[in-house]
Amino acid sequence: MAVDKPAGLLSQPGLGPEQSDSVITRLQQQDQSLRLVHRLDRDTSGVLLLARSADALRWLSALFAERRINKLYQADVEGELHGCGYIASPLARLSRQPPRYGSHPEGRLAQTIWRVRTVGARSSRLWLRPLTGRSHQLRAHLAELGHPIVGDPIYGDAGRSCRLHLHAQALSFCHPFTQQRVRLIAQEVPFATEC
Repeated sequence: MAVDKPAGLLSQPGLGPEQSDSVITRLQQQDQSLRLVHRLDRDTSGVLLLARSADALRWLSALFAERRINKLYQADVEGELHGCGYIASPLARLSRQPPRYGSHPEGRLAQTIWRVRTVGARSSRLWLRPLTGRSHQLRAHLAELGHPIVGDPIYGDAGRSCRLHLHAQALSFCHPFTQQRVRLIAQEVPFATEC
């Protein structure tokens, strides 16, 4: 099952009663068998994949682990950026409160492909393809590139927007049971520039 997760909603419950509301807790009220296959940050919107059975969870989790699921994101970043590029750096958690990740020699390799879609007066819209799935990977990579994501309260300037301009646009993979190619596409990018 796939859902189009709104920004501001956790994928799974956090610590404490104030962080108990999440995609999975809401959906499990209707179907207890549902399990998250992967997660999106609270402030990231877009397509989120869930499994309806233990077999589906095992197969889909293996596809993620083996990097056989293609992920496509869109993001608005600060400033003008042109062309395309590839970022590879070892990411590690640098602080806990708030959780912040960045390049560190003892980190795990993170790889991102980026391409500019449009350039505006103060920002650029990018297509992003993470080849790995590290925590905060896209946010940390773009901040290190000198172009943090618009509205990012940890890596950039949250004052420009009401929300993080990061959207999980699509997932594609070979269905583990039917072997057919599946492409899941979220609705259009829901970014608003005004609060």
